[in-house]
Amino acid sequence: MKAIVLEKFGGVEHLIEKNIEKPNIKPDEVLIQVKAIGINPVDVKVRSCDAPLADMLSKYDPLILGWDISGVIVEIGDAVTNFQIGDEVFGLINFVGHGRAYAEYVAAPEGHLARKPQKISHIEAAASPLAALTAWQAFHSYGKLRPHDRVLIHAASGGVGHFAVQIAKYLQAYVITTSSASNRDFIIQLGADEHIDYQKTAFEEVLSDIDFVLESVGGANFQKSVQVLKPFGSIVTLPSGHSKDDELKAQEKQLHACYFMSVYSSSRDMQRIAGLLESGILKPHIAHVFNFDEMAKAHVQIETGRTVGKVVVKL
Repeated sequence: MKAIVLEKFGGVEHLIEKNIEKPNIKPDEVLIQVKAIGINPVDVKVRSCDAPLADMLSKYDPLILGWDISGVIVEIGDAVTNFQIGDEVFGLINFVGHGRAYAEYVAAPEGHLARKPQKISHIEAAASPLAALTAWQAFHSYGKLRPHDRVLIHAASGGVGHFAVQIAKYLQAYVITTSSASNRDFIIQLGADEHIDYQKTAFEEVLSDIDFVLESVGGANFQKSVQVLKPFGSIVTLPSGHSKDDELKAQEKQLHACYFMSVYSSSRDMQRIAGLLESGILKPHIAHVFNFDEMAKAHVQIETGRTVGKVVVKL
């Protein structure tokens, strides 16, 4: 089968297409013929050795990046009970671990999958797992977003952000967002109640009494976000970087804080995402679709830091 192998950490020139053997499946796994692959910032960070996950993955040879897939089951393990050959499925595969998604076939534990909603394409399905699960788990597992909470979502036009806006509105929160002015209309159409252009307005000077912050920018943005939260409010950070002093300031305000949230593979949560996609409550925005032999271009697009929504590679 065809696979994109990372020969060594560094630039996109190290993403090399090779022919390798199909993976063998374990009793609790299925073999999926991949139709589409979602590309995420973590893919780029691992490739460039700018993420802790890179150290763990360095032992694999061949090393195949990627975790978001959508495709069709072509083989099932003896212990699999929830799926059968021919089922269309999608999921976040083996995160945090060796996902091996950049390939024509992927072995996936059944506990990481959900059936693909019939109403959406494989491209839309592949765009959804990691980003939508990150938002869902931030609001349900790492923090508790309640109806009528005032939630601040940073970088709301990005992969995680645009799902977070939709999920927060589904949970009946009042949604305040930050992004550049060029993405205001897109974010408001997602359902946001307020938008702040971070290039013109310092959000910490105009906001207060926020119940929940989803922080993905890092640096000084964390401390500024702490300033606008109510006492006993919640802040959940994605892997973006902050100091121990920042954490102490959060503790002084008696915040419920989760530092460096890591999304995890979960069939149960994937089924919730599938239901929201099926009903139209969640709609992935596809910014760019690349062919399999254009994987380097997909990484370059993510590296711009300007992607609105998601990047997907099709097979």
